[in-house]
Amino acid sequence: MSEAMIIFCTVPDADSGRRLADVLLSEKAAACVSLSAAVESHYVWQGKRETAAEVQLLIKTTAERYADVQRLILANHPYECPEIAAVSVEEISPAYLAWLKTDGQPPQG
Repeated sequence: MSEAMIIFCTVPDADSGRRLADVLLSEKAAACVSLSAAVESHYVWQGKRETAAEVQLLIKTTAERYADVQRLILANHPYECPEIAAVSVEEISPAYLAWLKTDGQPPQG
């Protein structure tokens, strides 16, 4: 297992995703944030079944930065209870891991 993580987070629209991506990148909490095409989410909220069009964010970072990502999402997300689900990356190329660890800057050497 590597030190890399991917954090899943849904947002209501692409503009919200872009704003959150900007915060995460500006604060160096993530090296990359990918916004997916619209997804259709089905869930139960406050006892009622809901359906919503959302955008899925894939936040690429390191385990060391997870707390910063979580803090920034909670402070800047439009939802009362945003999805923040992290998975550790099982395998990763050494070059990509080096890039993640250097805040998205090209690794030295």
